[in-house]
Amino acid sequence: MTEIPKGENFATRLRNNFLTGLIICAPIAITIWLTWTFIHWADSWVKPYIPARYNPESYLKFAVPGFGLLIAVVFITIIGFFGKNLIGRSIVDFGESILNRTPLVRTIYSSLKQIFETVLKERSNSFKKVGLIQYPSPGLWSLVFIAGDVKGELASRFNAMGEEMVTVFLPPTPVPTAGFLLFVPREKVIVLDMSPEEGAKLLISGGLVTPDFVEKHAPEALTEVPERIDND
Repeated sequence: MTEIPKGENFATRLRNNFLTGLIICAPIAITIWLTWTFIHWADSWVKPYIPARYNPESYLKFAVPGFGLLIAVVFITIIGFFGKNLIGRSIVDFGESILNRTPLVRTIYSSLKQIFETVLKERSNSFKKVGLIQYPSPGLWSLVFIAGDVKGELASRFNAMGEEMVTVFLPPTPVPTAGFLLFVPREKVIVLDMSPEEGAKLLISGGLVTPDFVEKHAPEALTEVPERIDND
């Protein structure tokens, strides 16, 4: 058997050590950079509107990073508080009525509002389960996020055909921000124990990051879809 030269063996170890260090340092560095960039962006937008007497940088010889972001969070929270009472709601409705009568602005505002309500509202229809379906052909399995039972007109149409369907979202890899909305027979969906966060990590990593798993039972078809949301 040919012996590996010491120089090559050392180079291999050196490369492996570098890659290990890169795996450890890169996520930390990128996270810090993104956080700092976001704080700086928020400060650059908010600080110019803060009166000098309320800005701590007017009294200190150094910048206070994050102060603008803090003010923005407090301001948005106050707006949300007043927006829930009758007077605040009336003011918001009046402002929305003006925007909804303005050409072009009406389309942009209504679209953005719908997106934010869908993503951020307290009783949002978020994905609660991860599953498997055979897609794009029998024998090939794809990871999906289960949204819930089919509702409304679609449910009526499927029921008339004798089909009990569930709504699933099939995202692509490695960027699961777009994908396909599929209506799948309930018995064709296999529910997984992993959380939606773990499923997202599996997708983004291209299958390289697999969540820990301790087998408790054999996989079963979907018998109950989690409520899309009516959390008390």
